[in-house]
Amino acid sequence: MTVEEILEIYEKNKGFYQNGGITVTGGEPLMQLEFVTDLFQAAKTKNIHTCLDTSGILYREKQSEAYKKLFSYTDLILLDIKHSISEEHKKLTGHPLSPVLDFLKASETAKIPVVVRHVIVKGFTNSKEELDGIGKLLASHKNIKGLEVLPYHNMGEQKYSELNMEYPLRGMENLPKEEAQKARSYILESYKKYRGK
Repeated sequence: MTVEEILEIYEKNKGFYQNGGITVTGGEPLMQLEFVTDLFQAAKTKNIHTCLDTSGILYREKQSEAYKKLFSYTDLILLDIKHSISEEHKKLTGHPLSPVLDFLKASETAKIPVVVRHVIVKGFTNSKEELDGIGKLLASHKNIKGLEVLPYHNMGEQKYSELNMEYPLRGMENLPKEEAQKARSYILESYKKYRGK
């Protein structure tokens, strides 16, 4: 779709929207950095709120000017932090944590509000060390405006099956919401501890 087609759909359905605007998500929307920037730039000319839902994993310093341009049209970032411990992040995602941290720092410099999202996966992202690490990470950035702690669900397993792909968490049970709520409380306690320093 083109920028114009997306904005046409937005305008056509505008009567149904009470709040909000345009959120780009994925997959990973930063794979189309230039397009997202063009979309957000056009949206801002119409006073449409813009939100970027990303893992930040594709951020590279050599593209910092392109990111600055994107940030100048971005109202809110939903940042999916997979893991706070470098080695575990690499194991879990196959990618280093450093680009995510660099992205978060760049968003802080640009003064973009960020809501961090963290999925609790039993045996992967629910250790006390990990949750403490998320709290510490949140406390070290002034632009963090919210925290969503989400329980793992296995809805992706069916999608992988349909694509004839091996699902890395095959057989993993859905996590009860209460477990995610407990993890959120622990992260917030950790946040307060480090914020006080």
